[in-house]
Amino acid sequence: MNGVAKGFFKWVKAGRAAGLRSGSAQRGRQRLGKVVLGIETSCDDTGAAVVDDAGNVLGEALHCQKEVHLQAGGIIPLVAQQLHRENIERVVKEALSVSGVSVRELTAIATTVKPGLALSLEVGLQYSLDLVNRYQKPFIPIHHMEAHALTIRLTQHVEFPFLVLLLSGGHCILAVAQGVSDFLLLGQSIDIAPGDMLDKVARRLSLRKHPECHSMAGGKAIEHLAQTGNRQQHTFRLPMQQYRNCDFSFSGLQNLVNKAIIQKEKEEGIQEGVILSCVKDIAAAVQHAVALHIIQRTYRAMLFCIKNSILPSKNATLVVSGGVASNQYIRKGLQTLADANDFAFLCPPPRLCTDNGVMIAWNGIERLRAGLGVLHSTDGIRYEPKAPLGIDISKRVEEDSIKVPKLKKKIRWLAS
Repeated sequence: MNGVAKGFFKWVKAGRAAGLRSGSAQRGRQRLGKVVLGIETSCDDTGAAVVDDAGNVLGEALHCQKEVHLQAGGIIPLVAQQLHRENIERVVKEALSVSGVSVRELTAIATTVKPGLALSLEVGLQYSLDLVNRYQKPFIPIHHMEAHALTIRLTQHVEFPFLVLLLSGGHCILAVAQGVSDFLLLGQSIDIAPGDMLDKVARRLSLRKHPECHSMAGGKAIEHLAQTGNRQQHTFRLPMQQYRNCDFSFSGLQNLVNKAIIQKEKEEGIQEGVILSCVKDIAAAVQHAVALHIIQRTYRAMLFCIKNSILPSKNATLVVSGGVASNQYIRKGLQTLADANDFAFLCPPPRLCTDNGVMIAWNGIERLRAGLGVLHSTDGIRYEPKAPLGIDISKRVEEDSIKVPKLKKKIRWLAS
């Protein structure tokens, strides 16, 4: 283990309880029906929740590792694994305690097994299997992105099918949810995710040194500074304009931004690590380019689904979830796109957009109702760091070669 990891373990042990959040919506209520414990450890948050089949969140707890990884400038898998190990039992017990439900009273245990960081997934799966075997409970393995996609059905009445856009630090996916475990994959990032790209740009701009952003994660810092920046001072070429599909790419855009930063540093005569005078303008331009790229690909997905009768021509729905869905600028652009195309636009509340145990427990309830993937034997269960979502029809999208109309004519937000 390297010195950086050891240092972080010491830091966390000194005050690790500070990151624990717990809560209950239905404490002390009479419980009927099925109850599922959900456990989430796919990346850097340890989450657990107890949810019943009426959609009540009986208890939840979350240990967030953000402050630790913020100091390192990125997630260190070994550190994340150790923090999961230190906190998972406490988080699960907290969620159960708040809910008033014992493990023996649970109908099943649902746990994220794919995709994610291997070392993190391993902790959640091992802990869950110990519980399952000790108490002889059914086990429901959960696909992390399926859980994000279905969270909206916990908070609002949404019927299948619907278009879903999943935006986070690790994923960027466009898919059609046709059923609980029935997805059509329209497109995804071919390199890095938008959240990852924004974090890397924030690090290159040294935003942790900015007086307004020292305690913010990278993406949040970009969004904050962009509010008072002028995006028209910089223009970044949008990725993949020649490809009429629904895939995304953010690494090339990141390279263009890095070149612009280097050029500005030369012009201002400063070294890397010193805050540029135009940092707010760069943040605004970067955020706009990311938003525009996402909007264009989502627009094509809408047109493809309507053309091929995958979604109804009237009263179709766009659901947006994942951590980056909390970015208000990107959300506003997608809302405007949905309005212009007569799509309902829905997002889970911000606290359910990021990783949490509630979405895993709810996905377990959905699968329990549908009788899908409920295991009474855990032999051969493994975690999967990489796992596709649904049936990939991205080639069909590309074959249709749908040209997206000029967005400025359709969406006033882009011209403002």
